Amino acid sequence: MKHFIIGAVAAAIAFYGLTRFLPDFVNYTGETQGLIVLGVIFGVVNGLIGPVVKTLSLPLSVMTMGLVGILVNAGLLLLVAVIANSTGFDLTIGNFPPDLLTADTIVAAVVGSTVIGVVTGVVNAIVP
Repeated sequence: MKHFIIGAVAAAIAFYGLTRFLPDFVNYTGETQGLIVLGVIFGVVNGLIGPVVKTLSLPLSVMTMGLVGILVNAGLLLLVAVIANSTGFDLTIGNFPPDLLTADTIVAAVVGSTVIGVVTGVVNAIVP
């Protein structure tokens, strides 16, 4: 449980950084409490759906030497955006969810998932 809470706070910090420094990629117009909720949604999606999708994509990941993992994480971030918008938190990745998937949305999702992965990795390395 402690690991989940630390991960959710790290994801909330990453969402804050993304929305402040890269607003063209990830946009959120709510309050700080909403960022914590987004971190929890991200943690639940990564904890429940992430391992299943990563296991199913394992053959492709082996063939591409792990590059499919970046796209899987980007897809999970887009799923977080859909869930957040359905619960009343206005999170947009690129122009998604109002628009369908475009190249800009995929690039924004890849950049966003990379930044979130780096921030959560650093926080997990610092906090035992």
